[in-house]
Amino acid sequence: MEIAVDEDRCVAAGHCVVAAPEIFDQREEDGVVVLLDPRPSAAAHDIAHEAALLCPAAVIRVVRTPS
Repeated sequence: MEIAVDEDRCVAAGHCVVAAPEIFDQREEDGVVVLLDPRPSAAAHDIAHEAALLCPAAVIRVVRTPS
């Protein structure tokens, strides 16, 4: 799995950080998403998908990569 974010469209709601703090953070100055782990472990795949679904601006893209 690979994760990408579109920082330019982020509305700084923070839902991704609450759902998956090991994958996402927010910039201190404006709250925009910061991607900490673009290739999380298999154990984190479910929470990465949940974070993408919770994002009100739909800026998180989760792509399945071949195993």
